[in-house]
Amino acid sequence: MKRSSERILTTHVGSLARPDSLVPLLRQREEGQPYDRNELARRVREAVADVVRQQIEAGIDIVNDGEQSKASFFGYVVERFSGFDRKPLAPGEVRPRALGREYISFPDYYAWSERIAEPFGGRSGSRGHGVDVCTGPVRYRGHAAVQTDIDNLKAATKGRTYADVFVPAIASSYVASTFANSYYRTYEEYEQAVSDALREEYKAIVDAGFILQIDDPRLVSYYMMNPHLSVADCRKWAAQRVEAINESIRGIPPEKVRFHTCYSIDVGPRIHEMELKNIVDIILRINAGAYSFEAANPRHEHEYHVFEQVKLPAGKILIPGVISHTTNLVEHPELVAERIQRFAKLVGRENVIAGADCGFAASALRFNDTHPSVAWLKFAALAEGARLATRELWQSK
Repeated sequence: MKRSSERILTTHVGSLARPDSLVPLLRQREEGQPYDRNELARRVREAVADVVRQQIEAGIDIVNDGEQSKASFFGYVVERFSGFDRKPLAPGEVRPRALGREYISFPDYYAWSERIAEPFGGRSGSRGHGVDVCTGPVRYRGHAAVQTDIDNLKAATKGRTYADVFVPAIASSYVASTFANSYYRTYEEYEQAVSDALREEYKAIVDAGFILQIDDPRLVSYYMMNPHLSVADCRKWAAQRVEAINESIRGIPPEKVRFHTCYSIDVGPRIHEMELKNIVDIILRINAGAYSFEAANPRHEHEYHVFEQVKLPAGKILIPGVISHTTNLVEHPELVAERIQRFAKLVGRENVIAGADCGFAASALRFNDTHPSVAWLKFAALAEGARLATRELWQSK
């Protein structure tokens, strides 16, 4: 894993908008409808090549494939696992997020938000084609799919200048806590089976020479989604999930792994989110070389102060978000530079890589509230902010 040894490096979280021509094919595949496999493969290859080029031109140093082959950052695993069946939504069934602290506290806001977002597929994440449930032994069968992702990314980066390449993959803890289990006797057995299956994807990514990014937004959003639980309850739950994550990456060198968590794509009031000070010690137990988290979100921007008290373990890297995915306002490069310098002065400039709060298109079927065209402007501001921070951090020494 490259470090900011000579200048502040830039990266992002992963998901980027898919081309309009690709979205219908991804939708058809996700919903189990007939689709042209050759056409999908061709359009994905083209999309990966284009999105890599755009990242590099925008000034991103550590690039990825924008998750162009995936309908969502987590649902893709159902296509790569055996043991899951799709069940129809029960009448009146609501998604877990609708039972969370935010939705309960601000029903008028979220009702309004859903109405104005309806033309874009809504914001609740509802999948009208049903829900996926574990009904049998979980086994990994995505070897060809992940190899295709690897091949597309290698082809797209060939001959281009960049610092490093990463590939996002969902955490076993997120899968087990998102998809219901009706087969395994216990939650722990289910989570272990998912961990074992995902290890095959993780190993393929690392063996290909890429940095593996483990995604688990649920680690910090669990508190928001469970109003009946205290901070202490959620810390205990999160500590158990970290054990599962570490089990899934056992044997993989920490310097080949970076971990990402965030508070999701919700653009509501967000006053019920867990504070970093209440979970940072648990996050740092993950056997990763770097940690990506929200720091541009105005509910959390002040939390860089946490690292005045918490010591970053030796050899580890922070990837704070210094641009936000929840607004179409493009951050001024000088503000980006200030955000970078706050962390660099606390943990060391070589231990900071400038990142984003979250992905800009968690689902291919709808983008976040930040329009896809604005994401590239934000990336340019990120790159310029990193240049400004580099000038201050290196010239001042």
